[in-house]
Order: sequence, then structure tokens, then C-alpha cells
Amino acid sequence: MAMLAVLIPLVMLGVVLVLGRYEELLLPQEDAVRREPAGASPAAAATSSPAPAGTPAPSP
Repeated sequence: MAMLAVLIPLVMLGVVLVLGRYEELLLPQEDAVRREPAGASPAAAATSSPAPAGTPAPSP
């Protein structure tokens, strides 16, 4: 019985960690897709920010 008291929380922790990784793979965040390359300069990143959500695209 003492082994169950030790093993059950460890198994539950493992399940929670696995489900978290599964969620990250299944539902990637938007900012992870738009992430700038590591070598990009901070000035270039500041000038190329996307428009806020809900803002219509400018007309040509």
C-alpha cells in the first residue's frame, strides 16, 4: 500500500506532463509561428510588427 502512495502521484505527474506536450504539438501558439529568426536585428523586428487583430488591411 505504501508503494501505491508513492507511485500514484508520480504516474499522475507523468500523465500531466505528457498531456502538456501533446497539447503543445496539437495546438501551437500563433507567436511561435511568427517568431523572428535568431539572427534578426532588434531594429528590424520593431519595424516589421504585424497590424493589430481586427484591423482591416490597407487598400492599395
